[in-house]
Order: sequence, then structure tokens, then C-alpha cells
Amino acid sequence: MGFQEPATRLADAAPQDRSAYGLALNRRARRVAEIAARHADAVDREARFPREAVDAMKAEGLLGAMIPVAFGGEGASLADIAMVCSVLGQGCSSAGMIFAMHQIKASSLITHGAENPWHRAFMRRVATEQLLIASATTEAGIGGDLRNSVCAVEQDGGVFTLGKDATVISYGPQADALMVTARRNPDAPSSDQVMAVFTRDQYALHKTGGWDTLGMRGTCSEGFRFEGAAPVEQILPKPFAEIAAQSMLAHSHLLWGSVWSGIAGAALARAQAFVRADARRRPDATPPGALHLADAAAKLQGLHGALSSALRRYEEAKATEDGLSSMGYAVAINNVKLLASRTAVEVCQAAMQVAGIQGYRNDGAYSVGRFLRDAMSAPLMISNDRIVGNTAAMLLVSRLETDLVG
Repeated sequence: MGFQEPATRLADAAPQDRSAYGLALNRRARRVAEIAARHADAVDREARFPREAVDAMKAEGLLGAMIPVAFGGEGASLADIAMVCSVLGQGCSSAGMIFAMHQIKASSLITHGAENPWHRAFMRRVATEQLLIASATTEAGIGGDLRNSVCAVEQDGGVFTLGKDATVISYGPQADALMVTARRNPDAPSSDQVMAVFTRDQYALHKTGGWDTLGMRGTCSEGFRFEGAAPVEQILPKPFAEIAAQSMLAHSHLLWGSVWSGIAGAALARAQAFVRADARRRPDATPPGALHLADAAAKLQGLHGALSSALRRYEEAKATEDGLSSMGYAVAINNVKLLASRTAVEVCQAAMQVAGIQGYRNDGAYSVGRFLRDAMSAPLMISNDRIVGNTAAMLLVSRLETDLVG
């Protein structure tokens, strides 16, 4: 397969080789997006897992793209993965989000598991077997706060057990592995957490809640009672506080934001097609929706610029010892999430305004209803109110950045 060609997998390749890799990766992503788009309406209508799209991701080798070359992957950069998220989001919102969530989990392995033999071997399995990873971080009783847990790891010799009432495990039954958070031990405070990897043969899921939602219906983010047991070596060595700050925070906001930008781009493309059709019918007049289209296009371009700048800043921060853990960086990346989630909704709303009743309908070529419903999830993942509150608290004790940063 193309993704196995060594010339396109070298993380330290020359710039022209990296550029060639990016172009090849884009082509692979577009092939998957075409398949995802063909089934997107059915995925949404039936609230089912986008099996065709995920199978295509595996066939193209995309699930292991970010795994380092040393562990059998391609060494794709975060910017590479963000591009794929955007392309997939244009084809099927749920497929794009599933890919993003998988890569967020992979980033924690890459950042914090490289020194552990078990995690190195598992990363190799992800790359070679194209394993799909899901996450169990939310829990009943903590109100969506990922940085606290009720459940706890219980160790007996070289094995530990864990039971968790997870209010949401996206695509849980379809995943090949789960990464689960819990208190370090039964006596640890709620914020003293660890994250552990469980393979499919090491746990059972008992469904406790459904997923009948306005949008993002194909992520199948149902509730489950998780029961698992595994060797203690499968617990990541770093505290979850460090994992969250150094990999999950930035990767979540940047990859989710890229999916949302893809959704908004797909909606705007339909609105543009409507305006062009209107212009052909009335060549002597500017279509009424053209001005709204131009304004929405400017907003989307601004979002693309913000994401590109944030991806560069991530690489700069990663190169310093405490860059990703600094308060200034946390404020900046929080603001990117707020901008992306709000702009995606605004662009989709504008697209519906441009297309009018044809955009409002679910059965036409210019329908944007699915895109708008999916985008409405963006301010809720993680709640914008929670993010604004955290940012406000940090701004009380940190310097406000007011200079233009390139």
C-alpha cells in the first residue's frame, strides 16, 4: 500500500520530501472523505457508526499516521493530522471526529509512552494492525470535569482492576482499545489520576445510556459501565495531569477545531453552489446571497489562519521544556477552541441563510441542515462556559498577550 512506502514515512525527511508526504497524505484523506460522504446522510439518519469511512481509514493506513517511524508509523506532524481532520470533516462530520479522537489518544501514547516497552509495542500494533482507540475519561458524578475521577485503580500484585461508570464512550463497542482515566489508588484524591490502556480482550462494556442527539449522531457516544483488568505495565507512567497538559489539551482543541472547520467548509461549498446556480439563472443581477457568502468566506478564512498559526505555535511550545504546560499557552489554545467552535456555527448558519429554504430542506442538493446540527456540538465539546471560566481564572494571575504574534 502507498502508506508503507519508506520514502513518505521519514519524520526527519528533507523539506521537499515532507511536502511530498503531505500531498500524498491529502490524497489518501480525500479518498476516505469521498467514501465517508457517500454514507454520511445514512450515518446521520440512522445514528450509526460510520463503518465504511473507518474501514477506508484503515485501508489507507491513516490510523497509524502519527505514530513515530521507530514504532512502525509514519511520523506525521500535528499539522498533517489536522489537515486530514479537516478533509474528513468535509465528507462526514462523525467520521472526522472519530479520527480526531483516535489521534488525540495516540498523541498521549506518543508523548508519554515511548519509554515503556509495553506502550512501544502497543504503538507498533496501532500502526501495523490499524487499531482504533477510544477514550473513557468522563464519569458519572464529576459533571464533565476530566481532571477529577471517582473510580480508582485497585492493584493486586502485577495486575490491576478498574470499574468506571462512564457517561460517554464514543464508538466504544467498535473500538479495538480504550484509554481510561481513574484515581491512582482508592486512597488518592480525585485529582491524582492515571491513564491506562486496555485492549479489547481485557474489558467488558455494559450499556447504560443511549445517543439520540441533534448532531454528531455517528460518533455513537453512549454511556457504559466499564469493567477491566490488565497488567500494571499498561498504566502510563506520567500522571494524567501532565498527559492532559502536554498532549490532550492542545491536540483536542486543534484537531477538533480542524474537524469543525471542515464541516463549515462543506456547508459553505453548498451555499456557493446555490449562489452560482442562482447567478446562471439571472446573469444580469448579483444573487442576494452573494454578499452573505462573501462574509462567511472571510470568517472561514480567518478560522483557517488562526488554526494554522496555532499549529505553528504548538511546535514552538513543544520545543521548550515547559512550553505546553505554561499558563500563557493554555490561555492561547483555549481561545483557539472558542474561536473555532463559534465560527463553525456562524459559518453554517450563514450558509443556510444564503441557500434559504433549499438549505433548510433535508432532501435537496443544497441542504446544510446536517452540517449545522453537527457544528452545534462544537461549543459543548468541552463546554465553552467551562473553558471561559478556566481562562478567566488564569488571566487573573498571568500576563495578557496583546502583541501580534506571527
